Amino acid sequence: MTMPETGRPARPKVHVTRTLTPAIEARMSELFDTTLNADDRPLDRDALAAAMATADVLVPTVTDELDGALIASAGPQLKLIASYGNGVDHIDLKAARARGIIVTNTPGVLTEDTADMAMALILSVPRRLAEGEKLVRAGGWRGWSPTGMLGHRITGKRLGIVGMGRIGQAIALRARGFGLSIHYHNRKRLPDIVEKAVDASWWPELDAMLGSVDFLSINCPGNAETHHLIDARRLALLRPDVFLINVARGGIVEEAALVDALEAGRIAGAGLDVYEHEPAISARLLPLPNVVLLPHMGSATFEGRAATGDKVIANIRAWADGHRPPDQVLEGWI
Repeated sequence: MTMPETGRPARPKVHVTRTLTPAIEARMSELFDTTLNADDRPLDRDALAAAMATADVLVPTVTDELDGALIASAGPQLKLIASYGNGVDHIDLKAARARGIIVTNTPGVLTEDTADMAMALILSVPRRLAEGEKLVRAGGWRGWSPTGMLGHRITGKRLGIVGMGRIGQAIALRARGFGLSIHYHNRKRLPDIVEKAVDASWWPELDAMLGSVDFLSINCPGNAETHHLIDARRLALLRPDVFLINVARGGIVEEAALVDALEAGRIAGAGLDVYEHEPAISARLLPLPNVVLLPHMGSATFEGRAATGDKVIANIRAWADGHRPPDQVLEGWI
């Protein structure tokens, strides 16, 4: 294989762990020596290890757990992990850095899609949309009634956002259009101009905010610091009329404690697109009528998947050309 002056292969060996959209796979195959996953089954640990033993570039997704031991055992030629997606909680970044492996992600391209899904859940759970749809399909609807399918109004309520990054801000913009007031908790306060754009109030203490909102939207990154951030103690701080929305990472919420609170009526309901042990879902969640359960589809749009693939390709090409990839994950993620 021809090696440019950078010392990196002109046509690097790229191993893709899941099936991507046809156009992205075709482009990758044109540009790189690409191994694809035709049947879309997640690779087990042995298959991941085999891919990392020969590939110059690994393109994993959120379903691939790349822990320290797996990264340490990778072949010396593996120099880039170009993750397909925004989150990097499935990659041991310290282990990658120790091995001199660059990690990239695809920030920004899924912001609007994920925010749309969060807003859909904010609307659907209190208005009982999923329950109503099931009632109609089951043939149980007997016509309009003054007391039929009563839910809760959205306008005038208080939305608390945990994690006011790109997605949190996009949700805030949407929620303002529905008459919700915006409250948020972030490690750092946003610039004044950003707060004013959505008329948002910053709460430096998460516990204080939890007791003051009607909706709680989880939008912070998933990592060791945020694991079980919303645990049994913090769930107990919520009022019984609160709806919890999670489109971020399942492990941020202590799922068993959430189910306990829902079953006991200590919170009003939940809209979940992610789960702590996905694809496994707690069997106790399934019969609850006040919970909307989605199959991690917040970012699942044709446009979003194409844009994600384009970013992965751009990162690989920049690296192969000897440049710093535009979406290299830096120290702040660790």
